[in-house]
Amino acid sequence: MNLKDKVAIVTGSSSGVGAATARLLASKGCRVVINYAHSKDAAGSVAGECEAYGVETLICRADVADDDDCKSMVDQALAKWGRLDVLVNNAGTTKFVPHHQLAGLDKDDFFHIYGVNVVGPYQMVRACEQALRASGDASVVNVDSIAGVRGIGSSIAYAASKGALLTMTQSLARVMGPEVRVNAVCPGFIQGDWLAEGMGQETYDKVRSALEQAAPLKLTCTPETVAESILAFIEGHSVVTGQHIILDGGHYLI
Repeated sequence: MNLKDKVAIVTGSSSGVGAATARLLASKGCRVVINYAHSKDAAGSVAGECEAYGVETLICRADVADDDDCKSMVDQALAKWGRLDVLVNNAGTTKFVPHHQLAGLDKDDFFHIYGVNVVGPYQMVRACEQALRASGDASVVNVDSIAGVRGIGSSIAYAASKGALLTMTQSLARVMGPEVRVNAVCPGFIQGDWLAEGMGQETYDKVRSALEQAAPLKLTCTPETVAESILAFIEGHSVVTGQHIILDGGHYLI
């Protein structure tokens, strides 16, 4: 896909992987919807960085767990540009609870995490369906996690939600073709504030060091390296749908 003058929605794009993806798409000439739920100022900063590439942006506050918010974001994009070619379902949430502490999660935790991580992407695809099909060469990329492949990560609820997102990626790929490809990226440890704040800086540093020592490539992800793989699914892989790629420096091989 040639991204010049195309339109993309990137959910959760005020920071981290979403922001890196928005910047990378903008560098390719793509117009981008910058979505945030809480961080309005950060979203504005990302929009400014995207516009420095000479493209238009649209800043939208929306909680993807809210169906009306999803529909509103898509309506705003179509009202501004009249088309939609790319959807990156990046918005996500978790609760950091060690897996052995079963009492640390309750029903509301599961409902909240699933609402953002599973229901949100479904609602976004449903809201975007007509416009994506009209594009004729559209791409959806779900930002999943190694947690969904291996049952690890910040909590059992988070891992379960990401496993569900992987299954949904396959289901959506079957029904969205031939006009729309649907794939997923599954990062491992991603450097940045989100994990550092959730894990605590000391644990974050220890885990990052251990993973980088053990992984065959001696690397962990950055938001930018994850964005590169998202872009690869969007720009290329024209015969690939319903697939996922693990991004963890090869640690999964150990």
